[in-house]
Amino acid sequence: MKRVVVTGFGVVSPLGLTAEESWQGIIAGNSGVGPITLFDTTDFPIRIAAEVKNFQPENFLDRKEVRRQDRFELLAGVAAMEAFKHSGLELSEEMGLRTGVAVSSGIGGMDTILDQTYTLFNEGPRKLSPFAIPRIMSNGAAGMISIQHKLRGPSFSVASACASASDGIGMAVLLLRAGIVDIMVAGGSEASISPLAIGGFHRVGGYSERTEATPRPFSADRDGLIMGEGAAILILETLDHARKRKADILAEIIGYGISADAYHVTAPTEDGSGSALAIRRAMEDAKIGPEEIDYINAHGTGTPLNDASESLAIKLALGEHAYQVPVSSTKSMTGHMMGATGALEAVFCVQAIRDGIAPPTINYTGKDEICDLDYVPNQAREMPIKVAMSNAFGFGGHNSVLIMRAFED
Repeated sequence: MKRVVVTGFGVVSPLGLTAEESWQGIIAGNSGVGPITLFDTTDFPIRIAAEVKNFQPENFLDRKEVRRQDRFELLAGVAAMEAFKHSGLELSEEMGLRTGVAVSSGIGGMDTILDQTYTLFNEGPRKLSPFAIPRIMSNGAAGMISIQHKLRGPSFSVASACASASDGIGMAVLLLRAGIVDIMVAGGSEASISPLAIGGFHRVGGYSERTEATPRPFSADRDGLIMGEGAAILILETLDHARKRKADILAEIIGYGISADAYHVTAPTEDGSGSALAIRRAMEDAKIGPEEIDYINAHGTGTPLNDASESLAIKLALGEHAYQVPVSSTKSMTGHMMGATGALEAVFCVQAIRDGIAPPTINYTGKDEICDLDYVPNQAREMPIKVAMSNAFGFGGHNSVLIMRAFED
């Protein structure tokens, strides 16, 4: 079985338009949450989210292409460009034949769905855009990246709600291990800050109603998530291929674990057993024990049910070592980027390993009887990190866990 390494990444997030700008915001404990500008909230119950600021896709892509793509596709395209540059990859036609794309989205082109629905009912079907379908489809970002970079290996998008990007990365790892491809462009993108998505989360009782210092993952006074948007893309290669081209190896992906709660469409298992199963499977895949986990980037949405269930899952899977492991939610700063969030947090894990810094959980005010772990409250912590775990759990009971390790030859 081939080893899989990370050789590059790119990020567009509420904290910055590059991976390093986003990471510096994370370790500084900055919040990307602010007033919604993407739609009129005058008569809306929710008025804050974590938007990507100052995003000008025309600075990176042809104007004609910008008009033809949804925002989630544009975010992914820009992040992919950074990832390729960071990796130093210069693809020949032959290399393109063995390079695949697994860029996921939980929703797809929500802006386009709403815009074209309004057009249909107000102006009729003849006024619909000929680009409506390619802008809506959740595999649109994967398709556009493969076209833009002439990548002719497998190209697909995984849809498993908020676990989508993590599952896309996991599937990419499996393809690389099997030797089907040499390189995979893997990650996720989401642009769902819209009246429908935010209104829907508010109606289901999952959105924070605070207007400042929110979300508050793992805090006793947490009251819900804040939606974010953005994209994160990783360049993954087999170790043999990375060595052959003398690539700078940033980390190794050593574990991938998945499970289904088979319990409820929106609520996690109350005892954390579903997600604990995915954590155990990831550790089994990585061939490591609980005591080898140095840091966990939690799913940590800030909802009462999710944070309690995840804390229980970590304790179930890691036993007493759970109390020795720093666990933080970077969603406290980026908001919840839905189908893209697993990829962003995988990048943060690689950066945490590289720099020896555990990101903070900001807005943290205190523990409760269930959420009683070390959540790195409010301030980043310098510490050696060799092995980092990233959790991603989604509506429908989808659980996905990735484990990354500092590269050792």
